[in-house]
Amino acid sequence: MSAEATNPLSAAEAATADPGARRRSRARLDLRRLGRAALLGATAGPASRDRLPDAISHVAEAHRAHHPEADLSVLRRAYVLAESSHRGQFRKSGEPYITHPLAVTLILAELGAETTTLTASLLHDTVEDTDVTLDQVHHEFGAEVAYLVDGVTKVEKIDYGAAAEPETFRKMLVATGDDVRVMSIKLADRLHNMRTLGVMRPEKQARIAKVTRDVLIPLAERLGVQALKTELEDLVFAILHPEEYETTRALIAGTAGTGSPDELAAVADRVGAVLREAGIAAEVLVRPRHFVSVHRVHLKRGEMRGCDFGRLLVLVAEDADCYAVLGELHTCFTPVISEFKDFIAAPKFNLYQSLHTAIAAPDGAVAEVLIRTHRMHKVAEAGVVALGSPHTQAPEAPDTADDAERADPTRPGWLARLLDWQRAVPDADTFWSSLRADLAEDREITVFRADGGTLGLPAGATCVDAAYAQHGEAAHACHGARVNGRLAPLSTALSDGDTVQLLLAQDAGSGPSRAWLDHARTPAARIAITAWLQAHPEAAERPAAPRPQLNVAADRSSSAELHADLDGEPPAAVRPAGCCTPVPPDEITGFRVRGGAVTVHRTSCPDVDAMNRRGRRPVPVRWGDAARCRVTLVAESFGRPGLLADLTEAIATAGAEVVSATVAPPNEQRVLHTYTLQLPDAAGLPALMRAMRDVPGVYDVGRTHRR
Repeated sequence: MSAEATNPLSAAEAATADPGARRRSRARLDLRRLGRAALLGATAGPASRDRLPDAISHVAEAHRAHHPEADLSVLRRAYVLAESSHRGQFRKSGEPYITHPLAVTLILAELGAETTTLTASLLHDTVEDTDVTLDQVHHEFGAEVAYLVDGVTKVEKIDYGAAAEPETFRKMLVATGDDVRVMSIKLADRLHNMRTLGVMRPEKQARIAKVTRDVLIPLAERLGVQALKTELEDLVFAILHPEEYETTRALIAGTAGTGSPDELAAVADRVGAVLREAGIAAEVLVRPRHFVSVHRVHLKRGEMRGCDFGRLLVLVAEDADCYAVLGELHTCFTPVISEFKDFIAAPKFNLYQSLHTAIAAPDGAVAEVLIRTHRMHKVAEAGVVALGSPHTQAPEAPDTADDAERADPTRPGWLARLLDWQRAVPDADTFWSSLRADLAEDREITVFRADGGTLGLPAGATCVDAAYAQHGEAAHACHGARVNGRLAPLSTALSDGDTVQLLLAQDAGSGPSRAWLDHARTPAARIAITAWLQAHPEAAERPAAPRPQLNVAADRSSSAELHADLDGEPPAAVRPAGCCTPVPPDEITGFRVRGGAVTVHRTSCPDVDAMNRRGRRPVPVRWGDAARCRVTLVAESFGRPGLLADLTEAIATAGAEVVSATVAPPNEQRVLHTYTLQLPDAAGLPALMRAMRDVPGVYDVGRTHRR
């Protein structure tokens, strides 16, 4: 329940400031009519059974504007039940309580919600505040309406105490996961409560405004309901930041009262003329910024010009027309290229589609322009509210989770991911703080998965976050990543448009280190990592990667037999070069060194080219009959506990003997292992290298080319 409030905008400002203000001004007039009609009660009697009650006529009118063929009889029945059950209840403002569900339903009707949503909206407080039962709603209005009403019904405070509010939101989120219309009703409910918050005590106003700021506004943004989001932002702004609000109000009022020519309107006229000359049918509108938007622009730019108080909105019929408009604007005006964004080719995660650009007029005025189709505009304003029932959607089976989100946007993938981590948090306080932290992150970046899907992540997210977003708890086995095709540590921060491939170990015993918590931005990742570390306390204390400096003395007494043709001279010694460690059947060449010895190189060794350039004469060499050989291999890996032991075991299993080994300290979670190995048979080298690559954590094994 909530009470009547003073609206932060005056009627004069509402006419000149922003569309949300005008909506609020119009809504107050409608609510007064609703209140007067509600005082008379529901129309009763057999003669009026099919007649729509006067109190709901405004809702019906708004609903028919979007759904001309809608059956209004169910709305009449829902209103009759709601009015009779709430009869005798009053809001703190003194109005009959029925004005609240009527106002909430009117908000949704103006956004284009379908009949089932409006029916549930009229009844949304009956189960919570009256004697009406959920079974009764189910019997009279069906399962869908009952589900929506139950979804927005608060849990009993007597059962949950201080945890009632977070548990109520948890319940709503779970219900929203199956039917997003639950959250649509909750958002409209909160908007009307915020509009009528003025009679509450200041401390209660502030508490409700903070929850609205931290939870409801981010949810409205993610669901794409911009019309509700912007008005909620202004109402919260007025309560939590009254001084900044008054400054912004005066700034808007001062500009509106100067009587100077409207710069933005003049630019709009020129844009309209350009498009008419080009034969493009378009509607060009001036779209004033709402209060919070003006405040942000003022902080960013300082002194503001007329064009800074709004943007141009160009509406066209088809997608192709959007690009035609863009071409004309960039041809006939000076474009501000840094302001161009294409959200049609790459829609935002919340369904938003539009072209953004900015143009400079000859007088220096810079105007921001939004270009979209009428359908895009409807979705941009109403988001999922305009998409109807998810139960009537019948998309083809998608290939990936991201495709599922695009095929059926009434079941958003970000919500499914949010629900995944909240199920793992039984504690209400942890859930509440994690939810606020997750919603506080602006999901500004889209990361492409190597398998073709996409991930929506907050700005600053790392490969650790991507791993848990894509693989859930299976990400415990992640030991590295490739970002845009290149190996990268898990701490790498991702940017919009990056392609990421997560590398998972096959070892079931592997898991995250405590250092991962330093790189995790999302609650899903942090909660999963923390849970694993708590379940594996022995692993939580061990180092994230091996750090030994291991040096075993080299034994060069045994190698594959080499012969050198020295033009009749007796042989001194013939040995393989340490830079490339040739083994049979490598193509080889030799060079004399001090003392008369001959070092043998692979012909592909860079040192061979260097010595040829210096005029060093090569010595013909060949392999003898012995099959034993010595080779130096470098294994590149991501650090993890037990890696050195696993590599040594793989080498021993392949029948090779370790002559010397060096493990460098970890650098950005990457470790270099250098092994000089004695093989009983050179033919076994490829199999040995494959065995080393198969060790979890190892991403490459190669022959050395040391200078």
